[in-house]
Amino acid sequence: MSENDILEMESDPEDLGDIELDMIEEEVVYPEEFLPTYHTIKEGGKVSKAIKVEFNGKPDSLFFNDGVRRIDFVLVYEDEDKKEYEKRHAFQRRKRRREHFEASLMKMGMELEATPSVLDEKLIFVKVHMPWDVLCTYAEVLHIKLPIQHNDISSRPSPWRFLSYITKQFYPDENLITKESEFFTAPFEKDRLEYFCVKDKDLFFTPSMRSRMAYYILSRAPYEVRGNIKKFGITKLLDGGVYKGAYPLHDCRFNVKSEEKDCPNERYLLFEEWAHPKSFYKIQPLDLIREYYGEKIGIYFAWLGFYTRMLTLAAVVGLGCFLYGYYIQDTSTWSKEVCDPDIGGKIVMCPQCDGCKFWTLNSTCNTSKTLCMFDNFGTLVFAIFMAVWVTLFLEFWKRHQAELEYDWDTVEFLEQEEQPRPEYEAKCIYERKNPVTGMKEKVPYTSCGRCIRVSIGITTVLFWIMLILASVVAITVYRLAVFFTFSVELKTKNLTDFEPIREYVTPQMATSVTASLINFVLIMILNVLYERVAIWITDFELPRTKTDYENSLTLKMFLFQFVNYYSSCFYIAFAKGKAVGHPGKPVYLSGKYRNEECDPGGCLIELTTQLAIIMGGKAIWNNIQEVLIPWVKNLISRHCARATSQKVTPRWEQDYQLQANSKLGLFYEYLEMVIQFGFVTLFVASFPLAPVLALVNNLIEIRVDAWKITTQFRRIVPEKAQDIGAWQPILQGITILAVVTNAMIIAFTSDMIPRLVYYWSFSVYPYGDNVENTMKGYINSSLSVFNISELPSKDHTALPNITTCRYRDYRFPPGHPKQYEHNMYYWHVIAAKMAFIIVVEHVVYFTKFILSYMIPDVPYAVKEQIKREKYLTQVILHETNLKLVSKRLRPAENDTEN
Repeated sequence: MSENDILEMESDPEDLGDIELDMIEEEVVYPEEFLPTYHTIKEGGKVSKAIKVEFNGKPDSLFFNDGVRRIDFVLVYEDEDKKEYEKRHAFQRRKRRREHFEASLMKMGMELEATPSVLDEKLIFVKVHMPWDVLCTYAEVLHIKLPIQHNDISSRPSPWRFLSYITKQFYPDENLITKESEFFTAPFEKDRLEYFCVKDKDLFFTPSMRSRMAYYILSRAPYEVRGNIKKFGITKLLDGGVYKGAYPLHDCRFNVKSEEKDCPNERYLLFEEWAHPKSFYKIQPLDLIREYYGEKIGIYFAWLGFYTRMLTLAAVVGLGCFLYGYYIQDTSTWSKEVCDPDIGGKIVMCPQCDGCKFWTLNSTCNTSKTLCMFDNFGTLVFAIFMAVWVTLFLEFWKRHQAELEYDWDTVEFLEQEEQPRPEYEAKCIYERKNPVTGMKEKVPYTSCGRCIRVSIGITTVLFWIMLILASVVAITVYRLAVFFTFSVELKTKNLTDFEPIREYVTPQMATSVTASLINFVLIMILNVLYERVAIWITDFELPRTKTDYENSLTLKMFLFQFVNYYSSCFYIAFAKGKAVGHPGKPVYLSGKYRNEECDPGGCLIELTTQLAIIMGGKAIWNNIQEVLIPWVKNLISRHCARATSQKVTPRWEQDYQLQANSKLGLFYEYLEMVIQFGFVTLFVASFPLAPVLALVNNLIEIRVDAWKITTQFRRIVPEKAQDIGAWQPILQGITILAVVTNAMIIAFTSDMIPRLVYYWSFSVYPYGDNVENTMKGYINSSLSVFNISELPSKDHTALPNITTCRYRDYRFPPGHPKQYEHNMYYWHVIAAKMAFIIVVEHVVYFTKFILSYMIPDVPYAVKEQIKREKYLTQVILHETNLKLVSKRLRPAENDTEN
């Protein structure tokens, strides 16, 4: 390919109205390499046109007007001849490209039939059909696996079969959704057609297979040829406005069965047994989901359902931990000491900011009681339980995924089987030797060029992550600035109008809640910006396959979202209140803002507040986006259609009125769930109710997603997928990090370790006066003493008969030779925290390793079936080769005899 073959932008004056399509980058490609049935239509050559017919009045028909040829895909465009005369010239180029594109499709063997719209005279619907020969060709190109023999391996009875009578009511109605027959399968080959189970050619390839093959051709068919330059792909035509839509058909209306005798009514069954609110308790019909929407959609709902089932156990244990904390909040010794008028009421605390006033410890009584519900010994047990739970979740998911891989014929779904993206193919101008096949192939960049692209991408990602961190610093400055304002205003203003909540409105709580709300709004705004940046970087890197593209985009978006969602939580958990100095010598940020201090009970309650607001707000916002917006759009579209016409509309026009699917498909659904998974695991030691909230959200999410794709969106183009892709290592990384974060939260954010040190060491001799271990006196022991006279006069208002105040730390009192230096209690606590982190991490990681080793990734029964299928495939190949050899030997034998 020469440099002259690279396309440059045309600038014909008559094409100014089509500038959108010209802005799309287009380069040379040779579709013959990827489309075996392709034949070039020469420049200026005669192009065939699709036959135009009128709608035959059958609203549920999935066939051409002849009732024989099945509709595999639908293209929609606006007829330029119906537009105003003065604007018509601006659309002529679009018309030429569309006609060339459709002629190319027919040249490849596809059959087209155009039908005018019933509701809008400007719209034309082009129905696409793939004949048997074309289907066979591209089934071989795409390595589609098809049945060769019934599965003769009997499934082993489940040890839990006695529960089948109880669980039967939770399964979809077997009279509606029958169990599929099990087959051994092999990649399709036309030369070995007799070995495949072909009972009916019209039903041999499922509608989802046919749609997938049709989209493959549409994505690579050329729409313009100028010399050696060939421009191709339905994606570019959609982006340029040549077509208004391209989609496979739903097989019927979601709430009414089709009257067509050959219609399987799978959409109706999915709505009744899966997407309808009345079926919320039923197990998902995964095989039917996969059959209708493809493996990629099926594996997502399989993962989401499995994750939700596993959350049930975590939610039960977490709820039990919370109820235990609620039960002991009034009996906790240290909480009672805070609320006791003779103890907490007489302890005067030092001001926590410049200009703040003194305050008594019992003013935080309700906060301390609330903290007891989340900061107790049950939380420690729950955090360790979650570390084991998350390991079991991933290991059992691998086993379940292996079963799905076998059942859905994706066990050997290798990279070589996945075809390159059209955007990748369009820029292949360099040659290299494929290290796997040894054959020469075209690539879009050299090794050096790829390194440059990746380096630029990494640099851009790091820059935007630093920008996110800058927003976190801004929130921190806000917290420091407004804490003083709340401290002054809440003390001086009368809050009688808020009497029910007045006792809960403390400066710390007001600052925490407002900062969390602002942080949530900032997160939602930044998400929009980071999405565009991540897509731009990934497009620039130019991954080869769609899986590579999605994995690369997934990693970038998760890095952005990880920092965006979790950075504020990490700040509260591990930075806030850790470097504050002591009264009289506080630490300042930038020499101006005094660092925040935690509540005397610790920062755990603020971390809990932050998690609750972000998790709750995110769930509400996502449901609004996923449900309300598409529902309102479709409602408006249906209302306008009814207002203009009462005519019967065909199946393809009903689908056109639905919402178009996102180009990124399931990306946002996975991202939403993985971010939630991070909240459930990374910070669960501070919020044991996180699994409960996640479980409730997921039970709704499954049905909302099912309802959305079944009723509000056009049918998704089926795609092959072996697993959940890049999300799997991301989940594994989160689980490893979760052990560290939860151990550190318990050690540094929670007050549990200091309490244990006091209970076992400092409450009894030689440090304490008690005879036996007790928590009595803990509050007094955990607060140090400071001489008020050493405070700058501008930082406090003098109190009569008060010479000292208390603050949260372990330091020697005034008058001691080492006054205001850390005491022995402090070093005991630090040593205990370090020991706790080390012991917990080693124990949990060792347990995770043992569990991972003991639980095989692939069940034994599945391994047997895979070996059996490979054996049968080899036998078929051997028999075929023998027949070919025999055919070649017979002529030679005949010649010898003669």
